[in-house]
Amino acid sequence: MANINHAPSKYMLNLLHVIPAVIDESAKTINAIVEVSAGSINKYEIITESGQLKLDRVGYSSMAYPFTYGAIPMTWDHDNDPLDVEVVNITEPLVPGSLVELRVIGLMKFIDGGEVDDKIIAVLSEDKRQEHITHVDQLGEYFKKQTQYYWENYKALKKPGTGVVETFHGPEEAMKVIAECVAKYQSEYAHKVQ
Repeated sequence: MANINHAPSKYMLNLLHVIPAVIDESAKTINAIVEVSAGSINKYEIITESGQLKLDRVGYSSMAYPFTYGAIPMTWDHDNDPLDVEVVNITEPLVPGSLVELRVIGLMKFIDGGEVDDKIIAVLSEDKRQEHITHVDQLGEYFKKQTQYYWENYKALKKPGTGVVETFHGPEEAMKVIAECVAKYQSEYAHKVQ
């Protein structure tokens, strides 16, 4: 699990900047850091600069996250944050701040307040109950409807109409987006890391 290419340190490492995004490209496995566990209305975020988990906000409504949610390290999306990931089919809550290995099964193209804010869709790579799931389409149409409804309405009481789900794609397109966000991290953010 997560071999860190970093010398031992007496300080806590910021995993957003020392753990690679992709573990095995051919197996479509990636690293992610859990921010929010399924069923929570609290929105936690990892502070990009320091690595601590911060309560960003309490949800604006009673809508809870229908999936576990996190960030992919060493990536930089168009919204100037690490690339987001939805971890689906979780059988037991994951602890916010924990590092998980995932297998990518898809991508949801999403616009939030006019900005690209894509969401990678993945399952736990070592969960044998998920081995047969290799594509977002295998989750069924209801999953897509529920996910779309969540993202288009989770801010509706504060900023109605700001979230727009465009399309769902398979793992190949998702891996392309991850590669783009890894390159964007290297060109736009890596030089800020000390």
